[in-house]
Amino acid sequence: MNVLVIGNGGREHAVIQALKKSPKVEKIYAMKGNAGIGELAELVNVDYCDVKAVGDWVDAHTDVAFTVVTPDDPLALGLVDELERRGHRAFGPNKNAAIIEASKAFSKSLMKKYGIPTAEYEIFETYEDALEYVKNCKIPVVLKADGLALGKGVLICKTREEAIDGVKEMMLDKKFGSAGNKVVVEEFLEGPEVSVLSFTDGKTVVPMITSCDHKRALDGDKGLNTGGMGTFSPAPFYGEKTAKEVMEKIMLPTVNAMNAEGRTFKGVLYFGLMKTKDGMKVIEYNSRFGDPETQVVLPMLETDLMEIFEAVVDERLAELEIKWKDGACVCLVIASGGYPEAYEKGKEITIGDLDEDVVLCHAGTALKDGKLVTSGGRVLGVCARGEDIESARKKVYDNAEKIKFDGMYYRKDIGIKYRDVVKE
Repeated sequence: MNVLVIGNGGREHAVIQALKKSPKVEKIYAMKGNAGIGELAELVNVDYCDVKAVGDWVDAHTDVAFTVVTPDDPLALGLVDELERRGHRAFGPNKNAAIIEASKAFSKSLMKKYGIPTAEYEIFETYEDALEYVKNCKIPVVLKADGLALGKGVLICKTREEAIDGVKEMMLDKKFGSAGNKVVVEEFLEGPEVSVLSFTDGKTVVPMITSCDHKRALDGDKGLNTGGMGTFSPAPFYGEKTAKEVMEKIMLPTVNAMNAEGRTFKGVLYFGLMKTKDGMKVIEYNSRFGDPETQVVLPMLETDLMEIFEAVVDERLAELEIKWKDGACVCLVIASGGYPEAYEKGKEITIGDLDEDVVLCHAGTALKDGKLVTSGGRVLGVCARGEDIESARKKVYDNAEKIKFDGMYYRKDIGIKYRDVVKE
């Protein structure tokens, strides 16, 4: 069959790389894609946040039998609803289920209502009320923009001054645009974090292999929050006991809660979790594959990804056995100087001879006058598998040295943290 993949980042490149392995998939279209994706798929220059335009394009291309919607914005805008309304098959949650990521206020209220463990919180719709609260609340504290903010709408405030400034940045200065019209002020939790992506058809939940993301821009988890500077898989501390706790107390209760609310979730449900002194707690939900978690999770998948997508859409996930490879995988994100704030585009990229088993996931790349150039903040993901995390990260860093462009930077410590955390 021919498949359309919506999105243009490293996550979509990883998804397309996995789909290319499927004997069920013949041709792939990508909307809008990037330079790396263009080597595997036919690029389509349509704004994927214009749901009507996407629907019209799919209507006109009768050879497309299936659409995979991966970014958060088109899911929140109801692209899957639009495609289904027109009689097309699409992978991803409907708009009323994608709200679990699109509104932090909704997700926190859902967890409170159904007893799903998470940090204590308050929700504010006015600057004055939020300011008054942070002037007196316990510090440190976490501020979260209610809406979608490219994975950057979270401020960890270690002083009261930071909290006061953070509320102003979000609600008055609109640092994250309309996403900050409403703000969640959350209890600061401590402990190792883990991302657990899962496939669900609204009835069955199948967790993927675990991963750990590095959100901060600089080594030692310093600097500004980013969309993710690297990942490694699996999480060293996540064992059978923890997996059982998460399934029983978080995953199944979340899917059941969404069903009870009339918001059945079908697609990839991402659980951002923290191992606290009081057990595992939800830090955030995403309504799709994570980026750059996908880049380390999908290379470990043995089962045909297209088969999984179809099983989710047809609500027969329980019939499918999903298998994973042994070992580990690491992804290092190479970024443009200045990211996650202002950065220049159009820098020519040179790539030496990479080892055969190293995979590049293009994120912010484009072709200009036949040359590969930068077109975003996160530019490339260097991904490699190994027997363990240490061997995979050595391979990644050895090959990252073969990539050059003006102003590039990357963290030197991806895959090191949590080595000493006890596995349970």
